[in-house]
Amino acid sequence: MRTVWRSHLAMRPSLLLPLLLGTVLRGSLAMPREERQRLRNQVVEMFDHAYQNYMDHAYPADELMPLTCRGRVRGLEPSRGDIDDALGKFSLTLIDTLDTLALLNKTAEFEAAVRRVLSDVRLDNDIVVSVFETNIRVLGGLLGGHSMALLLKEGGQHMLWYKDELLHMAKDLGLRLLPAFNTSSGLPYPRVNLRYGVRGPETRTGTETDTCTACAGTIILEFAALSRFTGNPVFENHARRALDFIWEKRQRNSNLVGTTINIHSGEWVRRDSGVGAGIDSYYEYLLKAYVLLGDDLFLQRFNTHYASIMKYISQPPLLLDVHIHKPLLPARTWMDSLLAFFPGLQVLKGDIRPAIETHEMLYQVTKKHNFLPEAFTTDFRVHWAQHPLRPEFAESTYFLYKATRDPYYLEVGRTVLENLNRFARVPCGFAAMKDVRTGSHEDRMDSFFLAEMFKYLFLLFADPEDLPFDVEGYIFTTEAHLLPLSLSTAFRSQTFSAANTTSGEELDDSNFDWSCPNTRLLFPDPAFPRSLREPIRTAVDRSCPRPVSHSEPGLGRPPLRARDFMANNPEHLELLRRMGVSLIHLKDGRVQLVQHATQAVSAVAAEDGLRFMQEMMELSSQQQKEQLPPRAVQIVSQPFLGRVVLTAGPAQFGMDLSKSSTGVRGFVVVAEPYSGCTELANAALLQGRIALLQRGQCMFAEKARHIQKAGALGGIVIDDNEGSSSDTAPLFQMAGDGRNTDDVTLPLLFLFHKEGNILLEALREYKEVEVLLSDKARDREAIFKGKALHSSLLKSRGDMLDEEEEDCSPEEERGSSAPSAQPGLMGTEEHHPVGQDEPGQQDVGSRDEPAADGDSSQSMDALLADWKEDLEAFQQMEKDEL
Repeated sequence: MRTVWRSHLAMRPSLLLPLLLGTVLRGSLAMPREERQRLRNQVVEMFDHAYQNYMDHAYPADELMPLTCRGRVRGLEPSRGDIDDALGKFSLTLIDTLDTLALLNKTAEFEAAVRRVLSDVRLDNDIVVSVFETNIRVLGGLLGGHSMALLLKEGGQHMLWYKDELLHMAKDLGLRLLPAFNTSSGLPYPRVNLRYGVRGPETRTGTETDTCTACAGTIILEFAALSRFTGNPVFENHARRALDFIWEKRQRNSNLVGTTINIHSGEWVRRDSGVGAGIDSYYEYLLKAYVLLGDDLFLQRFNTHYASIMKYISQPPLLLDVHIHKPLLPARTWMDSLLAFFPGLQVLKGDIRPAIETHEMLYQVTKKHNFLPEAFTTDFRVHWAQHPLRPEFAESTYFLYKATRDPYYLEVGRTVLENLNRFARVPCGFAAMKDVRTGSHEDRMDSFFLAEMFKYLFLLFADPEDLPFDVEGYIFTTEAHLLPLSLSTAFRSQTFSAANTTSGEELDDSNFDWSCPNTRLLFPDPAFPRSLREPIRTAVDRSCPRPVSHSEPGLGRPPLRARDFMANNPEHLELLRRMGVSLIHLKDGRVQLVQHATQAVSAVAAEDGLRFMQEMMELSSQQQKEQLPPRAVQIVSQPFLGRVVLTAGPAQFGMDLSKSSTGVRGFVVVAEPYSGCTELANAALLQGRIALLQRGQCMFAEKARHIQKAGALGGIVIDDNEGSSSDTAPLFQMAGDGRNTDDVTLPLLFLFHKEGNILLEALREYKEVEVLLSDKARDREAIFKGKALHSSLLKSRGDMLDEEEEDCSPEEERGSSAPSAQPGLMGTEEHHPVGQDEPGQQDVGSRDEPAADGDSSQSMDALLADWKEDLEAFQQMEKDEL
C-alpha cells in the first residue's frame, strides 16, 4: 500500500482535517542527519548491486537467479507452479524497476532502461500469464515509467526524445488483458494468453472457475490510469465493474468478503476473510481509488469494510482471519506476512494507534527471525519458514515514520537494511530466504524486490532535497509504481458517473471521519507511541506466550487445538465427543477422526469441531512424522567466508546439531569409495575432516559408522538423483537402519544433487574447502571468532545495537513451505524398509543459501573487490554445470 497526504486534501478539503506531519515529539533520540545520509547511500549501493547483477547475468530474462548467476526463463527451469505465471518473457524485472531508477536519481540509467524496453521487449508472446501479476508489475511498471519520462522531459534536460512510447506499450498490454474480463460477472479470468487471449483449452485459458478477491479487485488504479492517460474509458469501466460485483457479493451481515470467489456465479469458494493473502490489495485499492480518482463511493465502501475489519478481524496487535458468515469464529491460528502492508494502509486511513501496535508486533517477530516468516502463529512461532524478500513491512515502516516522525522507525528501517545485507546478500544479488531459521537461501530474486523495497527504504532515509521530485504529487500502487494525482482531473467518462448513480447507495458523511486526522490530537503525549509499543514488545519476548482463545459456553475451557491433541488423553476424547468428532482405531495402529456436526452438543461446539478437523488435516499434511528441522552446511573458507549456506536434511541418529552452540567445522574430503559402504581406502585423509559421500548402495547409518571409524568429524551425503534440488522437492531426513544407532556420535547431513554440486564444484576449484555443519547459519562474526576477520566481515555499527534475541521456534517447529507435505520415511526402493539409503521425506520449507554482510564503513572499492572474488567462483560453477 502506498500513497500520499496531499492527495486527500485535494479531493475533499471540506471533510478532512489537515494532517500535520512531524508533530509527534520524539520518544527516542533523533538519528543524526549524517547517519541518515549514510544509510540512504547504502540503500543506493544495495540497489546497484541487485540491479546491475540482473542486467549483467539475467537480462533479458524476467528475473535473476542470484545463486547460480543466471536468468530465470520460463520453460527452461523446473516449474514452480502458479508463481511462474508472473513470468511472460517480457523482461519483467527491468519494467518493474523503471520508476525506481528515476526516484533514486539514476536518470541516465532510467533513460537507457527505457530505450532497452522499447527496443527489446515483446508483449505478444504465446504464453499464459497471471492477469493480476501482469497488471500490477508490467502495466503498472510501464505507466510508472511513462509518468517519470514525462516528468523528466518537462524538466528540459532528459528524455527530450520521448513521445509516449511506454504509454503505447501500456495500451497494447491493456488490450491484451481485456479478454480476461469477458465473463458474465465482469470478474476477470485469473490467466490470459498474451497472444491469443481467452479461447479455451487450446490456449490454456478460460477453463478456470475461481479467482482470489485481490486478483479481481486490484485492477482499478492501473486500468483507470490507463484510461485517463489515453482517453479511452474501456479499461476503467471494466475495473469498476469488477469492483462493483465484489461489493455486491459481500456478506451483508458482516460486510466482509471471502478469499476466493467463483467468477461466473459469484459464490464464495473460500469463506475465510482477513487482510492478508488473497484479499489484501482489494481493500488497499478501494481507498487508493478514492485518493486517485476522487470518487466518494470508493471511500464509503472502504470505510464499511474497515469498520468490520476492526470489529471482527483486528485483535490488537493481531489480525486473525474469520469466517464471513460467522465472523466471531476464527478461521486460522496463524497470520501470513502479506498483512504487513496493513499498518501502512491504516496510516493512510488515519487510524494510527492500531497501526503502531500491529507494526510493533511484526517488528518483534522480525527481530526473532531476522525476517518475517511467510506465516507465523498467534504465539509468534514459525508456521511457514520461507521469506521471499517481501517489502510490505518496510512499506509500513516508511508510512509510520512519515506520519509520526518518530526516529524509532528509522532504527526499524536500519534493522531491515542490515538484515538484508547480512543474511540475504550474495555475490550475484540478493537471494530469497528458504528458511528464516537456518538462514538458507532460494535461487530467487523477485522483481518486486527492486520495484518496492528500495523505494521505501530510500524514502525512509532521504531528505526532501535528495528526491528528484515531490512524491506527494503521486500515489503508490500496490507494486509501488508512481501514478500522478493529476489524473484525478484528467478525462472522465460519463459512463463512470452513470454507473455510480445507479447503485442507489447514499453517502454517509460519518464515513469520512478520521480520514486524515491531526496527529496533535492523537498524540498529546510525546511518549504515547512508545507506550503502545512497550506491552507488545514484552508480550513477544515473554517466551512467546499463546493468546487465550475463546471458550465454549458451558465448557469453561478453551476449545481443543489439533496441535495439543493426544489420542490417549481421556479429557481430550471427551472434548472430541462434545464437538461431534469420533475417533476410530485402525488395525495398523493409526487413528482416524470423523466429524458429525449433528452429534455436537451445541452449534458452537460443532464449529469448534470443524476447526479442529481443519487444523488436524493441516497438521497431518505438513507435520506428520516430521521430527527434525532442517540443518545448514555453511562454506566458511575463502572466497565464500560464510556467505554460502546450503539447506541440508538431518539424520535421526548421530550428533544433534541443535544442541551444539558451535556446530562442527572442518575441511571436506571425498570418501573412497564414494558410496562409503565399505571400509574406506583414504581413512588417513579423512581423519579430522568431514567426509563427502554419495547416496546409495547401503544404509545411511552404515556410511556414518565407516567414516566415524576412519576418524572423520562428520559426513555429508549427496543425492545421486541428478537434478534433485531443495528448490523443487521437500527436504528429507535420514532414518536409521532399524538397529540401535547410539554408537554413531558424529553428525550426518543430506544434500540434494544441486546443493551437493555447489559444494563439489567449490572443492574442484579451490582444493581446500572448509564448511560448518550446524542447525542454522551462523553470523560470520561468530564463525571467525578468535581469528582475524576478512575486511568484508567487519561488524557494522548497527550490529551492535541489539543483542541477539531468543529464537521463538521450538525444536520440533514445522516450517513447511507449503501445506502439502507427504509424511513418512522411505527406503531406497519402494519395497525397502525404513532406514534404507533414502531419507524420510520432509516439507520443511528451507531456502537455499544465506547471508551477506553490509559493512558500510569499509571503502566501496574493497567491498566490490570482495564481491568480484566471490563472483568468479560462482561463474566457474555455472560454466561447469552448463
